[in-house]
Amino acid sequence: MAVPAPGTGVGWWAGSSQAALDDDGTYVIAYRVRTGVHGRGSNVVARSEDGERLTTVCTIEQDRFRAQSLEKPSLVRTDDGRWHLYVCPAAPAPSKHWWIDVLEADDPAGFADAEARTVFPGDENTGVKDPFVRRTPDGGWEAWICCHPLDVPDEEDRMTTAYATSADGLAWDWHGTVLAPRPGMWDGRGARLTAILPDGRAAYDGRATKEENWFERIGLARRTGRRAGEVEPIVCQVEEEARRRWPAVRRLFVRPMQGAASQREHR
Repeated sequence: MAVPAPGTGVGWWAGSSQAALDDDGTYVIAYRVRTGVHGRGSNVVARSEDGERLTTVCTIEQDRFRAQSLEKPSLVRTDDGRWHLYVCPAAPAPSKHWWIDVLEADDPAGFADAEARTVFPGDENTGVKDPFVRRTPDGGWEAWICCHPLDVPDEEDRMTTAYATSADGLAWDWHGTVLAPRPGMWDGRGARLTAILPDGRAAYDGRATKEENWFERIGLARRTGRRAGEVEPIVCQVEEEARRRWPAVRRLFVRPMQGAASQREHR
């Protein structure tokens, strides 16, 4: 176990991670910590020499954004050796809105006091959160964003995944929905992309009903090649044996390692 949960019971966990390689071959990892059903959310940035033993370099608390929680972060290293951390504050209750800010720093420890800039504000009908941001082979940026419609009260758990591109990771072009729920299927209530590999294979999580919120299932997907950023499911859901072992497995992150092996993290 790389990071233990901060407590026991529903809503206590550590996960939703994303990792990047630094110049020296070490890993920089960002992840979310949540404390209880109605507890606080924070983002932690850590370093690791082996991807397993982590040393915290920075903790970002929700109060900094006047938020009621912080959602899944996304971490990216720039061409000039700087770092971007995309964070997702949740608006104070009773709002169900989320937005995405970016923090920039020369070193990951600098996120502690970096100025926040809003890059995905969402709008009155859409909350945006849980981004997966990465660089493209041509030097650009791309992001898959979880979108929650806010038009129907008490139905805000519904979710789709949208795609956006950027030249600098700061100003973004929105390309719309690229992964959507499938009516009558296990992901009929929501579909959220969580990771994608360079070859187009991807992981996502979803749920069939409102009651399955917090108990999502994992599916595998792949880029279709039909339109920018679009993915389609290729495996229905995590196997039943795995569901018994991890009843709330969600937000799978997969990163290629040097050589043939892969690093997989789950929450």
